[in-house]
Amino acid sequence: MEDLISKYRKKIERIDTSFVRSLSDDINWNTRLIGIKGARGVGKTTLLLQYMKLNFSENIEESLYVSLDSISFKDRTLVGLADDFVKNGGKHLFLDEVHKYANWAQELKNIYDDYPDLKVVFTGSSLLEILNSRADLSRRAIIYHMQGLSFREYLEMETGEKLDRLTLETILENHIKIATSINSKVPPFRYFTKYLKQGYYPFYREESDLYEQRLEEVITMMLEIELPLLRGVSIGLVSKIKQLLSIISESVPFAPNVANLSQKMGLHRATLMTYLHYLEEVGLTINLQKEAKGSVRLQKPAKVYLENTNLMYVLSPTNTNMGNARETFFANQVGYKNKLEYHEKTDFFVNNLYSFEIGGKDKSQQQIAGVENAYVVADDIEYGFQNKIPLWLFGFLY
Repeated sequence: MEDLISKYRKKIERIDTSFVRSLSDDINWNTRLIGIKGARGVGKTTLLLQYMKLNFSENIEESLYVSLDSISFKDRTLVGLADDFVKNGGKHLFLDEVHKYANWAQELKNIYDDYPDLKVVFTGSSLLEILNSRADLSRRAIIYHMQGLSFREYLEMETGEKLDRLTLETILENHIKIATSINSKVPPFRYFTKYLKQGYYPFYREESDLYEQRLEEVITMMLEIELPLLRGVSIGLVSKIKQLLSIISESVPFAPNVANLSQKMGLHRATLMTYLHYLEEVGLTINLQKEAKGSVRLQKPAKVYLENTNLMYVLSPTNTNMGNARETFFANQVGYKNKLEYHEKTDFFVNNLYSFEIGGKDKSQQQIAGVENAYVVADDIEYGFQNKIPLWLFGFLY
């Protein structure tokens, strides 16, 4: 236990709390069992350590952070750790990377049932199964999903200016007034292009010249470690999933022809559909569906986008198209807390109500003529007009 406490205290001393992600305000930290899921590299560990530093610095012995992929945790059990911790006065246990521990779900259930005064927060991969775990944690744990930095959060990190989160309806109704207020505080245009290339993953601030290399390593770990560990994908078949990701990245947005693609890759149709589903689950793509009916896993996506624009510039830097980057940005930022679907006439259909056509500053209303509740979302404009709204403003939704 002493070695774990020592490592925890050193981490707390080093962590910077000058900027804290907005998700921290959304989490009900008083809940007895909290799970935070998210793709690798989006900042889950930092969020935990910042919360702990801000809330337990004066009574640090009541809290403990443990990464379950640490050598220091080897040969220990979660139940044994919780028991020792509680006996020594512990009240708040934070467990990072629980998917690296084989029996995590069952032991978290046991801890929840046997230690009613202990509060536990755990983080895990986007692939983490909560609803389908045999331990039935769904009735005990409150689960939050963490995404990479929004454009709003990126602006706050770069400028130090506090900027409010917005709802989709607020943007649609008051975009001119809101854009005027934001432009009076910060110049979004100065930062937007850089964000699209290097701003989604919080580690961009550490060594910007190594950002692409680090992101490539993150992608490799998702495919070579997380998919085999959490979805049972054979290591020998990971190369096929990499090939599929490469094909998608070269033609984003990708409209899959399943028959041709299956033949080209030498895969059965059902296997290909499963791999497309896995890429979205692990946090590397966004699969845009038509009206969902039945199992999404079995449906062919109408379009496939990379999960964020930074991936575009790393996976296919020579094929990056600004029009595709705009659509990817919109899908990523809007789709986080809204229902995103394919639309026959426009680029996106949101919350079964709004239609959006994405383009540059000269994008006309022609595409949305006759479409109800339709909007043009335009890049390269500071302010909108009527139902024409600046693209960057949709980066303020979280």
